[in-house]
Amino acid sequence: MPEHKYGKGDTGWFQKDRFGLFIHWGLYALPARHEWVRNRECITNENYQKYFDHFDPDLYDPKEWARLAKNAGMKYFVITTKHHEGFCLWDSKYTDYKAPNTPHGKDLLKPMVEAFRAEGIKVGFYYSLLDWHHPDYTIDSKHPQRDDKEFREREKGRDITKYAEYLYNQTEELLTLYKPEIFWYDFSFPGEDGKGREDWQSEKLIAMIRRICPDIIIDNRLDLPGCGDFVTPEQFQPRTAPLDKDGNPEVWEACQTLSGSWGYHRDEQTWKSPTQLIWMLVDGVSKGGNLLLNVGPTGRGEFDYRARERLEKIGEWMKYNSRSIYGCGASEYESPADCRLTYNKETNRLYLHIFNWPFKHIHLKGLRGKIKYAQFLHDASEVRIKGLEPWQHQNSGAKEADDYEMIELPIVKPAVDVPVVELFLK
Repeated sequence: MPEHKYGKGDTGWFQKDRFGLFIHWGLYALPARHEWVRNRECITNENYQKYFDHFDPDLYDPKEWARLAKNAGMKYFVITTKHHEGFCLWDSKYTDYKAPNTPHGKDLLKPMVEAFRAEGIKVGFYYSLLDWHHPDYTIDSKHPQRDDKEFREREKGRDITKYAEYLYNQTEELLTLYKPEIFWYDFSFPGEDGKGREDWQSEKLIAMIRRICPDIIIDNRLDLPGCGDFVTPEQFQPRTAPLDKDGNPEVWEACQTLSGSWGYHRDEQTWKSPTQLIWMLVDGVSKGGNLLLNVGPTGRGEFDYRARERLEKIGEWMKYNSRSIYGCGASEYESPADCRLTYNKETNRLYLHIFNWPFKHIHLKGLRGKIKYAQFLHDASEVRIKGLEPWQHQNSGAKEADDYEMIELPIVKPAVDVPVVELFLK
């Protein structure tokens, strides 16, 4: 194995589990109009204080959250321990801007970690590199008061090195207390009026993380090439698997929302359908990637009804079709139109996910004579393998050398969001 300057975590489990839950939760659940509400509305610390003073998630039940995630088929979760607003969910000794000092009066992170681990779900921590509340975080292009010239002048004495020490101490605190499997930093924006590796002291951070949790996996947002274990496409599906500078496939995870907001947004209406979300999961795995699917809990501490409905629907599909996700990755074979292929090399099974139901037949390129049995995954009913006859090759425009196999499907689509055919290879 090649040596890595910054060390490497254990991504083996990550590439088998494939499906995780992202949770964006903080004071922004109270205004309920996007987690960037402070930035978008240029809200000062003083005017944002009312949300801290009224934060009381009395219906918070982390065991219920963990149950919903497990039933949806999720194998790991990542929680926003601190988002850009600077509010901390845990009882950090380095700040007073934390959940125990709100009307709720309790640490929210500890019971969450315990609940998810009790369900066998691995733990990940998101931590914002930005902090719009901290007195030493220097004003930049993302800050809520970026356009307030008087404020900028008044606060020009802020010391980013003191903030970097705070960032370091809180990271060390979280790692020491909880030993998470994932650490998910967000985000760098180097350049004029921005921040990057020198501001965060990224090399020092990475060295400390590797010392405390050698196997932990870290995302790629510290502006330090080579330090991350996985890359993080956000709010889009890559056309092909992301590649490193040498042309090798990256370990990757798409982070996606249920709607157009990460935090709870009462009035946001672009909610994706369960079928669309399943498609996104399948599409990612077919390219060797993971899906981290986000929920933004309410200010009272619940997943709202729209999130619950979608997680339940995904769970129904995963109950019958998770074999095509867990332990699977990209296939060497070309996927038919309107389909995706995933492959489990340990079982030597190929999974055909059918997004758009065809008429009667699907042609599988390169698989002639290589399939010993085929069945629908949801009910284990046989799918017949029908080798192409010469006249079918001719009339389909295919050549004998193209080496197609053909399977025969029912005329009517099964009552499954995305039907999957399990192909047992010889």
